[in-house]
Amino acid sequence: MTPIFEWSGLTTSGRRKPKNDDSFLVFSAGINGATELSAESSSPLTNEDLIFGVSDGMGGGNAGHLASSLILRILSETIPKTFKTAAQGFHPDYLELLSQKVKDVHSAINEKATSNENFRGMGATLTLAWFTPENLYIAHAGDSRLYLMRDGKTQQITEDHSFCWRKLKRGEITERRYRNDPKRSVLYEVIGGGHSKVRPAVAAITYQQGDRFMLCSDGVTDGLWEKHIHSALDKNRDSTSAAANALMTRAIDNDGSDDTTLIVIDVR
Repeated sequence: MTPIFEWSGLTTSGRRKPKNDDSFLVFSAGINGATELSAESSSPLTNEDLIFGVSDGMGGGNAGHLASSLILRILSETIPKTFKTAAQGFHPDYLELLSQKVKDVHSAINEKATSNENFRGMGATLTLAWFTPENLYIAHAGDSRLYLMRDGKTQQITEDHSFCWRKLKRGEITERRYRNDPKRSVLYEVIGGGHSKVRPAVAAITYQQGDRFMLCSDGVTDGLWEKHIHSALDKNRDSTSAAANALMTRAIDNDGSDDTTLIVIDVR
């Protein structure tokens, strides 16, 4: 059966931020190019793939927002070229392709940063979820996240690119200590930021009917413990909109200092 995807995306500026440096994008892609989709909708996965992306920008002035929005726009322009290549009989490796596209975007962001003094150091995180009829392909750099809730359990699919997060996963520190560590937002992988290279994490996983995914920036995880994320995703199973609003409201009520962005996706 053809899966039907339902999604809801939300973003808001942090209370201490003059401008929202987060960006998110939903688009379909096929042989005829890309089509940007609304923040809240549903679509069968028939002739075109579905791609969801969240990016958290960094840099002074407008540089952070520019970086995050530019990353997603470039990817929406370049990913459809894959289908034209496939139509000519060349079938690229999705993981290799994603890795290279992220590296190309990394170079483009660094080049943009050199064009204007106000853009110096601009960069952003990226978490991208690309649904094809066969698999979900993931590209990731930084500390934005992808979660999967399946069969009553919620797990973080991506890994934060920070040394502090590694300590948490090794059991060297508790979640409470991790959340209060001032260095937890120091990232060793970002797109742009003046770094000479980026080594994005790419992966392919299967998805199934009943899966619920969430992409989010760290504004969500600043305000929500892991148990709160699971609880909110486990409720409102008939509505991605209700789930997204519940997550956003609780994250802002508990913290809200940083920009907060999320997309909840259901596989029907």
